[in-house]
Amino acid sequence: MVPVKNGKIFGFDKNIFWMGLTSFLTDAGSEMIHPILPIFLSSVLGVNKAFIGLIEGIAEATASLLKVVSGWLSDKLDSRKEIIVLGYSLSTITKPLLAISTSGWHVLAIRFFDRLGKGLRGAPRDALISGSCKDCDLGRSFGFHRAMDSAGAIAGPALLLILMPLFHNDFRSIFLISSIPATLAVIVLIFFVRENKQTENCGVKRTSDNISGRPPLKKKFIIFLTIFAIFTLGNSSDAFLILRAQDFNIGIALIPLLWIVFNSIYTFSCVPAGRMSDILGRKNVLILGLVVYSIVYFGLGFSNSAWQIWALFAMYGVYYGMTEGVSRAYIAEMIPQKNRGAAYGIYGTTIGIASFFASIIMGTIWQILGATAAFSFGGMLSAIAAVLLIVAL
Repeated sequence: MVPVKNGKIFGFDKNIFWMGLTSFLTDAGSEMIHPILPIFLSSVLGVNKAFIGLIEGIAEATASLLKVVSGWLSDKLDSRKEIIVLGYSLSTITKPLLAISTSGWHVLAIRFFDRLGKGLRGAPRDALISGSCKDCDLGRSFGFHRAMDSAGAIAGPALLLILMPLFHNDFRSIFLISSIPATLAVIVLIFFVRENKQTENCGVKRTSDNISGRPPLKKKFIIFLTIFAIFTLGNSSDAFLILRAQDFNIGIALIPLLWIVFNSIYTFSCVPAGRMSDILGRKNVLILGLVVYSIVYFGLGFSNSAWQIWALFAMYGVYYGMTEGVSRAYIAEMIPQKNRGAAYGIYGTTIGIASFFASIIMGTIWQILGATAAFSFGGMLSAIAAVLLIVAL
């Protein structure tokens, strides 16, 4: 039985809890695939690093380009849940198709439709979450959702560690099994998450940036978008981190464990970082997160032993914990509830376009100049973004 007290589950609104469980199950399925997909592409299908970068870039750009449409539509219809269900369902349907792929182009098409589903659900989901909690609890609530999401990213690789030996490292069998938790996620979403159009203020007075009835592109929001777009040009797909780990003879059997280390730190840092942002301010926590990212990427570029890779993956989890939920809470403070779907969509689209170029840039620099130059580029842009947050906002 799930403990319910005063209409809340573990101190969180029911919507936030059930959306968290949905994300947990979805990510458990996705992260059974994510750590081994770059290896499947390079070792089984013979795809080079530049094409892997193209696949990841197109996949993430697809998700992000659709977010602005789905977010705006959810505002226009004043309805979030139906679009969220459609998005999760589409991603679930595409997962087992990887089992029958025989070329890089097949994987590109499958990833395209998978990320199409992600693009549909992302902005309406974040708007639904922000409308299910008080403004003064945004950081903690988004932190919980991101923690559940990353907990799924621990469960997925943990299952992978068990299943890979059982199925004799058969990638295609794993791809089929990954659709089971994803299907359960859609069931939870349909039967337990409710539409919620109410929001409370906790006595927090909004600034003039948040006048309802105007488009969400306020000055502060535009500056925030610009800074994070610059940062994201150096924030390529995590697939490159896995490929970097292989440079230090961290074999396929240990890749899921490495991913568990990263996601464990991510999971346990989300709620404390979110709560810290409720108290100390969103911007301060985001700046610190970008500094951590810069250290990680420079470290990956100049590492010379396997133990450093393990330590840097752990630090990478801290970066995620300090930025993923906090950035969404920051946007909610800038934008009124009625426009948040569009705002999250614009944010997601902007980041996605930058991500598209980031993965291609990363793959190309690595192919031509090597890993040190590629990771140093990401570290440099993160440091620049941190400085811009300090001086521009």
